[in-house]
Amino acid sequence: MLLALLVAQILGLAMQVRRASSGQVGDGHSVRLIRLWANGIVSPPERILHGIGSGVSWVWYNYADLRHVRQQNADLQKTVDRLRLEQAALLEDAKQGQRLQALLKFEEKYVYKTMPAEVIGTSGTDQSRVFTINKGKSDGLDRDMAVITPDGIVGKIRDVFGHTSQVLEINDQSSGAGVIMASTRIRGILRGNAAGQPQIVDVISDQRIKPGEQVLTAGGDQIFPRGLPVGVVDRVVNDPERDGFVEVILKPAAHLSQLDEVLVITSTEPRFPQDQQQDMATSESFKGAEAAEQHKTSDGMAEKLPGLIDPNLPADQQPLNDATNPNPVARPAAALHPDRFSPGNVTAPGTTAAPKQNPTTSTPAESAPTPQGGNQ
Repeated sequence: MLLALLVAQILGLAMQVRRASSGQVGDGHSVRLIRLWANGIVSPPERILHGIGSGVSWVWYNYADLRHVRQQNADLQKTVDRLRLEQAALLEDAKQGQRLQALLKFEEKYVYKTMPAEVIGTSGTDQSRVFTINKGKSDGLDRDMAVITPDGIVGKIRDVFGHTSQVLEINDQSSGAGVIMASTRIRGILRGNAAGQPQIVDVISDQRIKPGEQVLTAGGDQIFPRGLPVGVVDRVVNDPERDGFVEVILKPAAHLSQLDEVLVITSTEPRFPQDQQQDMATSESFKGAEAAEQHKTSDGMAEKLPGLIDPNLPADQQPLNDATNPNPVARPAAALHPDRFSPGNVTAPGTTAAPKQNPTTSTPAESAPTPQGGNQ
C-alpha cells in the first residue's frame, strides 16, 4: 500500500509540475513532467520498430521485388539495340534519299540519256581503281560508256556482264580521257598515277597553269561529252622523263572514294527536258503552220498576177513583147561593151568578142567577124 501511494503521489506531482522546453527562457512554452517521462519511455522502442520496418522495406524493394529485373533489363537492352539499328537504317535511308533526289534533279537537267546505278563492290586493291555497279548487259550497258556523278566524271565501263559491270576510275593508271583547262585552254590527257591521283600528262611547261584552275572534258575521246567537270589543278610538277614537260596533279571533282550512286551515259544524243521538248514541238508546229500560210499566200498571189509567158498566145503578143500592154515588163539595158560572160556572147578560148556596133553607122566591112586569133 505504501508503494502504491508513493507511485500515485509521484504521478500526481508529475502531472502538476511543468518544465520549460529546451531553448525556451522565462514564461515560454512548458511541458508536463509526466509527458516527458512517457516520451522517454515510448521513443526508444518506437525508433527500434521504425528502423526494423525501414530495413525490411529496403530489403523488399531492392532484393525480393527485383527477382525479374534481370530479365526485364535484358529485354530492354534488346529493344534499345533494335531501335538503334532502326535509327541507323532510317538515317542511311534518309541520306540515300537525299543523294537520289539530287541525282534525279541532275538527270532531269542533263541533256544526255543516263541510267542510274548503285555501287555494290570494289576491287579491294590499291593498285586497281575499279568498282562494280548493279547494272549490266541486260540493262543496255556496253563497254566504254561514261560514268559520272552530279559533281563530275568518275570513269568508264571496262567490262560488262549480265547484270553487273566493272567501272575503271579516272585515277587508275590504265585510264585515259581528253581534258582541257577552262582558263588557259591547254589540252592534255588525263590519267592516274601510282598514288591514285588523277593527273594531266603530255603538257608543255606553261607559266599560266596555276593551282585552282578548273579542268573540263574536251570531248575528243568519244567517251565523255564535252564540258563535264573533271576537277581543279592541285599542283604542277616537272616530268621526270622529259625536259620541258610537266605533270598537272588534279583534285577530282567527284568523291571517288565515297561513291554510292552513279549515272551511266547510255546515249550521247541530246535529250532535252520535257518542258523544252514541248516548247520545241510547239515551235515546230507554229513554223509548219506559218510555212503553209506563206505557201497559200504565194499561190494566191501567183493566181492574181499575170504570167511572163502565156502558152496560148503567139510570140509577138507575149507580155514581154506586147507593145499594147499598158504595163510593159521592163527589159534590162543593153551592155555598152559586151564581154564573153554576157549571155549570147560566149566566145571560144583564144578569141576576142567584137563590140556590137550601131546598125545605122556600121558598114559591112566593119561588121565582118574578126579572124580567130587576130586583133580587132
